[in-house]
Amino acid sequence: MGRSDRLLALLPGIGLCLAVTGAAYALEAGERALAGKAWLETLVLAILIGTAIRSLWTPADRWHDGIAFSAKYLLEVAVVLLGASVSAATILAAGVPLLVGIAGVVASAILLSFGIGRLLGLPTRMALLVACGNSICGNSAIAAVAPVIGADSDDVAASIAFTAVLGVIVVLGLPLLGIALGMSGIAFGALAGLTVYAVPQVIAAASPLGAAAVQMGTLVKLVRVLMLGPVCLVLSLIAPRLAPQEPQSGEFVAGSERPRTFNLTHLVPWFIVGFLVMVACRSFGLVPTAAIIPIGRIATLLTVVSMAALGLGVDVRTVAKAGGKVTTAVVLSLLGLGAISMTLLALLHIA
Repeated sequence: MGRSDRLLALLPGIGLCLAVTGAAYALEAGERALAGKAWLETLVLAILIGTAIRSLWTPADRWHDGIAFSAKYLLEVAVVLLGASVSAATILAAGVPLLVGIAGVVASAILLSFGIGRLLGLPTRMALLVACGNSICGNSAIAAVAPVIGADSDDVAASIAFTAVLGVIVVLGLPLLGIALGMSGIAFGALAGLTVYAVPQVIAAASPLGAAAVQMGTLVKLVRVLMLGPVCLVLSLIAPRLAPQEPQSGEFVAGSERPRTFNLTHLVPWFIVGFLVMVACRSFGLVPTAAIIPIGRIATLLTVVSMAALGLGVDVRTVAKAGGKVTTAVVLSLLGLGAISMTLLALLHIA
């Protein structure tokens, strides 16, 4: 198949993913118009719409290539672009003790969450997805880690679905906890940055306690997001040891693949190298300030498209079977993350 034929083969699936993405953005706009805010973000809506479509209709072969391309490669490009939102100056502004502490919180939370998942009987890949999503940046971490460990779209969708629900609960409940404990804006912002999944959610959670909470929360969250690179590097080293995970005979699974074998050319996934290069470019002033917001919007759009693709590859019956265990694992992992974060704040005397 020539290059032009290959591109033509991708168009139907990519077009379908874009249509789902458009519907997700339209629904979020409707939420804001009716309720004044979006209870479900576009990313979550995209995967829910994609899953609903897949539950009612099984895509024929002509759709598969474009859906698989959107689920994998568009997502990897989005991860690279996310690097433009992080600079070395931003990271160093947090102070060395807090930076080391954030790394420690992420590492400890991943190990704890993974252990909880395995004790509850979750498969290794599902436990890793839940652990990374809970400990780093929710949906984005799950989506970035999935191709590194060879997770299939059922695992990704289940992890994202339950993480998304708890993310909303945390945004609504965390400010009440901060007020009840009498936390300062700085302390609560640090807690929000350490525990809330997405950057917009951190801002929403921190806002009730003032501008200082928002600034501190955003800074801590950006440093936490940066841990995605080292975590993916470590997972790329252990991925060959995971048992192969194959889709059932005749079943289409968007994004499903074997873990990368140990090879020097695959030691670090290309998109993680790209992410770090973008961080370096931002740090040295090679990324124009005016371009940062547009780049972030493009990264968000590509991520939503990839989530639509993942939804289109999901067998909802498989997701439902894993529901109870995943929910329990995510809840316990989140509680553990909160406890670890509060311990760090106490050690650093941030109150």
